[in-house]
Amino acid sequence: MTADAITPPMAPARAVEIAQSFDLRALPPDFYANPFPVYAVLREREPVRRMPDGSFFLTRHADLVAVYRDAHAFSSDKKVEFTPKYGEGSPLLAHHTTSLVFNDPPLHTRVRKLIMGALTRRAIADMEPGLVALVDGLLDRIAARGGGDLIGDFAAAIPVEIIGNLLDVPHGERGPLRDWSLAILGALEPRLSPEQQQAGDRGVAEMLDYLSGLVARRRRQPGDPEHDVLTRLIQGEGGEQLSGHELLHNCIFILNAGHETTTNLIGNALVSLQEWPAQKQWLLAAVGSRPGDPAAEPVLAAAVDEFLRFESSNQLGNRRALHACDVGGVPLPPGALVTLCIGAANRDPAQFEQADLLRLDRVGNRHLAFGFGIHQCAGLSLARLEGRVAIGRFLARFPAYRLTAPPVRGGRARFRGFLHAPFAVA
Repeated sequence: MTADAITPPMAPARAVEIAQSFDLRALPPDFYANPFPVYAVLREREPVRRMPDGSFFLTRHADLVAVYRDAHAFSSDKKVEFTPKYGEGSPLLAHHTTSLVFNDPPLHTRVRKLIMGALTRRAIADMEPGLVALVDGLLDRIAARGGGDLIGDFAAAIPVEIIGNLLDVPHGERGPLRDWSLAILGALEPRLSPEQQQAGDRGVAEMLDYLSGLVARRRRQPGDPEHDVLTRLIQGEGGEQLSGHELLHNCIFILNAGHETTTNLIGNALVSLQEWPAQKQWLLAAVGSRPGDPAAEPVLAAAVDEFLRFESSNQLGNRRALHACDVGGVPLPPGALVTLCIGAANRDPAQFEQADLLRLDRVGNRHLAFGFGIHQCAGLSLARLEGRVAIGRFLARFPAYRLTAPPVRGGRARFRGFLHAPFAVA
């Protein structure tokens, strides 16, 4: 294994070529392997690019922050954008226009308040012993086999259990969750194939059917609303309750949002350390074999944020201009669709020194991997905890792990991660 097998370099002329004809709906294969040189060209030459479909593509950190901040000018509601994409009456349309992340207040406010009530600092701290036990169990199985797949055997196995615990999904019923999540989130790609549409619609329908039964059982036997998000959503708070439709689709959102992005965080981090061996050695020296030591926690916390900046799990966000406005000196008409390129903003040299280098000791890391403003990720503290525990304990147990074959990228523009990453521990 060599580093260029993980992230192949892109010639400057090729990056310029792709940037000049940049279209999210017609991206070449080498872009998916390494989009960052293309983002750099766009950020320098055309930071607010008008796309062939009339939408706008933003790559500067300051411009993304400005849009995130102005929820009165830029809407997260996706009905206008997603209706022609998915078609009237499709399960994907019903889901993605009801979930927390693709809505504005008041629905966004109601759902976020209910979820955040179960994700307090104390509640997340209470999850740590169970998370440690889960990770150690996975590491035991990897040790017994001498390796495996960083994604399937480790990174993807952690968030599905943690989010399953949040909603108190019985362990024996969690098997389909990852495939449903991949299908539903895969349908968010800028270019949607008929196969992706069918898989996404089927995933929503099957998930709704399962959750309808789970909700009925929970209504009969409620859990502790301080820890069980599903019970909290069912019961409501302060006189606010979700409709049955809103409840089911936001359960899908919670299962998916906490799963795919955290899988990518852990997988991207462990693969990146193979590509940046000096940073791996620095982290090993700083943390050593003591991931549970309080003194190691700030080091791991800073490392997790740098992994999130460097290889953002979620590369793209979207907004719609509610009225004529200006972004980065470029006028936008009312109704303009805007793509926020988180992956580009997180490598903006105007915000980050040596932006294209992985620096695990980076300070003042104002990355946008969790978004910003009223739509900042509700589960960011939980994701950071999962990253610290998973990465720290993996390195302490297997400091000499190595990839045994080139890892396989997911081949998506919005969510950046790996499908498979074979490795050995000795």
